[in-house]
Amino acid sequence: MDLERDDASLKAVLNRLRRAQGQIAGVIRMIEEGRDCEDVVTQLAAASRALDRAGFAIIATGLQRCVADIESGRKNGEDAEAMKARMERLFLSLA
Repeated sequence: MDLERDDASLKAVLNRLRRAQGQIAGVIRMIEEGRDCEDVVTQLAAASRALDRAGFAIIATGLQRCVADIESGRKNGEDAEAMKARMERLFLSLA
């Protein structure tokens, strides 16, 4: 599955990933400064959720493309079941 950078949904994913990148930098800074454990874990959990959501959004985009490929008959040599299995593996990799 190729990602097209001009896709509006992927622009949102990139923004989410940049936000997570900032949150992770914040976690590193907090640890270096000796901040409270609860604050660090809270920030880390927020970064983790942002990464998970970005991954699910990328998979959703891939699923939409797979459905469009199947409906239009463009399967790139891969049958529908193989495409389904590949998307399922990607989805489960985030679990």
